[in-house]
Amino acid sequence: MLIRLLSNVSLILFLLIGSLSAQEMPEFPKPTKEHEWLQQFVGEWKSNSKCEAGPDMPAMECSGKISSRMLGGFWVINEMTSDLPGMSMMGIQKIGYDPTKKKYVGTWVDSMTSHLWIYEGTVDETGKILTLEAEGPNFMAGGEMAKFQDIYEFKSKDELAITSRMLGPDNKWIIFMQGTGKRVK
Repeated sequence: MLIRLLSNVSLILFLLIGSLSAQEMPEFPKPTKEHEWLQQFVGEWKSNSKCEAGPDMPAMECSGKISSRMLGGFWVINEMTSDLPGMSMMGIQKIGYDPTKKKYVGTWVDSMTSHLWIYEGTVDETGKILTLEAEGPNFMAGGEMAKFQDIYEFKSKDELAITSRMLGPDNKWIIFMQGTGKRVK
């Protein structure tokens, strides 16, 4: 009787283990070519830029660093520091690609504002320029909401042109920051 009981328990265990191994892990999505495009950012960059603080104010020269790494194969995380005259700024940007929207998506937060910037954008037909659009407070008009663009153009694998602009009340783009990033490693 004990042998028969052990035999039945062994049979039940064998059937349970067999059915568990037959269930496969769900297949997770793989990075697409759009995700792979983001790998161009990966590395350490030195940046120099000119910032316009507002009308009738002199432009400021800024220098900084960008440290970029991938999170899995889906997201690039750009950690940026910049030295402005009399202050420093730190920012963290995440950029990924949403295959459902067919758009690049992301966020930006920094040490100078409490606003969470939410991006959507596209790469142009040349495959070299990423334009990200967001809505946020216009620091030149008392915090009224405005449309913004951050534009990244890969001039080469080691040189990046960076432009930030906002849509003015006359529906013309106003460039408030323009600079370059040079890869240092």
